[in-house]
Amino acid sequence: MFRHLTTVNVLTTLLGADAGTVKVAGYDVATDAKAVRKAIGVTGQFAAVDELLTGQENLELMVDLSPGTDRKTVAELLARFDLTDSAQQPASTYSGGMRRKLDLAMTLVGSPRIIFLDEPTTGLDPRSRRTMWTIIRELVADGVTIFLTTQYLDEADQLADQVAVLDQGKLVAQGTPDELKRQIPGTHVRLRFADSEQLAAAAQLFADATPDDESLTLRVPSDGGTSSLRDLLNRLDEYALSAEEFSVHTPDLDDVFLALTGHATEVPAK
Repeated sequence: MFRHLTTVNVLTTLLGADAGTVKVAGYDVATDAKAVRKAIGVTGQFAAVDELLTGQENLELMVDLSPGTDRKTVAELLARFDLTDSAQQPASTYSGGMRRKLDLAMTLVGSPRIIFLDEPTTGLDPRSRRTMWTIIRELVADGVTIFLTTQYLDEADQLADQVAVLDQGKLVAQGTPDELKRQIPGTHVRLRFADSEQLAAAAQLFADATPDDESLTLRVPSDGGTSSLRDLLNRLDEYALSAEEFSVHTPDLDDVFLALTGHATEVPAK
């Protein structure tokens, strides 16, 4: 069965495509694979570190395999990933989070323009997962392009500028997280009013609005877009109505995936 791993393998020149053309960093993966490999870094789902070597030795090995890379890069990466104190310890003694950080640090040797991260937080505890998120955001801020695969859709929501949804090898949707969530029915604006009179008056203004007399709230279907929200507020102003609280509720990316594919995301193996 076609999986996201096939896509990553094609993009990183590890597997030839059956058809079509793919360019990474401006280079054709089929005809200019060597140039593609120079431009990218790849981190798999499981940390690919030599457990017999220390953290520092793992990085030194990568530097030796990357012509033109200065040895001072090792100390810089150890410091950046908060591994300096454990640099002389064998990688076999590292926690899962430390191994992932070392693996990503090794990927950065040679300063790749694009980094492929295949489920980088799978198996990590919540604290290590948040640390990895911070590192990814810092890389993006430095101008590195991150191609991230994940089964944790809250992770995609937090980190991604663009999300592509694959189902059975087919691209079924692409856009920003907010754009994808607005495609799914269920997005609505929730308004809370000071009294029942204002609530009743507001309920008359919007088709399909659902009032809740007990909480003095009104649920108004909306796509959550700026234009729609502006129209809603202008409509209230027109009738001298004012909501005390205003919030937009949207489906999450799990809802998006379920609606687009007809099934939930897989739960990663523990």
